[in-house]
Amino acid sequence: MTRSPLGNPPTPVTPRSPRSRSSMLAGAPLAVFVSIIGLMVIAIGTFAIGSGDLPFSVVGGKGPGASGDTGPAKTATPSGVVVVPSDVPPGVQVPGTLVYAKDGNIWLQTNGQATQLTTAGTDSMPSFTADGKNVLFIRTRSLPGVWPVLGVPNRYVMNVPSVMEVPTAGGSATRILDGYYNPPGYKKWMNWIREPVLAPNGRTLAIATDLPDPSKGDVVLKLYDIAKRKLTDPKVPEVPPLGQQDPAWRPDGAVLAYVYNNRNGAVGAPQVYSYTVATKQARPISGPGYLHPSWSPDGKYIAVTKTSAYGTDVAIINASTGAEVSLLTNDGASWGPAWSPVGDQIAYLHASGQVVDLKLVVLKGPYGDWQPGDSIDLTQSAGLDSISRPDWFVPASQMPAATPAPSTSAPSAPSGSASAAPSPS
Repeated sequence: MTRSPLGNPPTPVTPRSPRSRSSMLAGAPLAVFVSIIGLMVIAIGTFAIGSGDLPFSVVGGKGPGASGDTGPAKTATPSGVVVVPSDVPPGVQVPGTLVYAKDGNIWLQTNGQATQLTTAGTDSMPSFTADGKNVLFIRTRSLPGVWPVLGVPNRYVMNVPSVMEVPTAGGSATRILDGYYNPPGYKKWMNWIREPVLAPNGRTLAIATDLPDPSKGDVVLKLYDIAKRKLTDPKVPEVPPLGQQDPAWRPDGAVLAYVYNNRNGAVGAPQVYSYTVATKQARPISGPGYLHPSWSPDGKYIAVTKTSAYGTDVAIINASTGAEVSLLTNDGASWGPAWSPVGDQIAYLHASGQVVDLKLVVLKGPYGDWQPGDSIDLTQSAGLDSISRPDWFVPASQMPAATPAPSTSAPSAPSGSASAAPSPS
């Protein structure tokens, strides 16, 4: 957002993908995950808007996987191109469709071919509806804003987010929820909206937002009933002003996983929590150091991003106990997993230098004690959006005819008790 004195026209800026003041853990892995500096800037921004001062955007570190020397950066492919490698190992099938963001546009990848779905240049954070017929995402648009700083109104140019929906078959996008804050009087501002995911019922949208009034709340988990156009705050536990992020519905829609942002001294300590819809209770699943939850098809395990002093990697935790059962990468530059609805593969983002690509790992070994197979490139020097996690849809026609019931016991249903959760192994 660019400021100019009141009375002068706002200075034009190029709209960019949104960056939340309370959700900066989603994006540049190490530069933000293990530093409290970004979280403190978030706190300053939240306090400022409540006290009449201007909130400001936070810019991440060197980029995804940044940890000192990131090595030579590859040249990313042009904005209108995603190179899909043709050397997938024999016998490996990638069913269904993956969705991701690149240069402000949403892309679908099916059968080894990438197709551009939107062209606005300001789109991010896509996710499928349960039937795979539509994609939800965030789109920003540039609007003038007015907000007081130390009691003096000033003009700004804002990138206002909205939740959009577009058919996977192509067509025009429809606005589902708008972040423009336009109360009576002279103030004109914006609410943050991030990471929209629709429940299997096709009606309940989970988001991270400070709607309806950005001056009175943090960016936290909220639920929006699309049919009734009603926003609900479940009031899950929060460490103000850090809020929550990364909502992810369990496949049956009964439980919503999300990330509870916390800190341990000068280090960020995000935890995976669950919210049970029927009881309206939240509880911790993991110990500190995990985020970006993605459920297994049976809801018994969760793929996560594991943070450490060495970077970020993809792991699997037990959805009941929070215990880490598998570490799928160990390069310190992988994050944002998406578990295949079939259950035997996990896609994830990976940074090489400053370029982000989509990779795949095949799960091997016994159920619940998986070992990672070879890493497979799904894109090549693509330059994907680091803050937009991929999502995966597989139609019923491509699902296995029958899956034997695993011998492991099912996890207990989340309760309202906030018992101590284990630390990462």
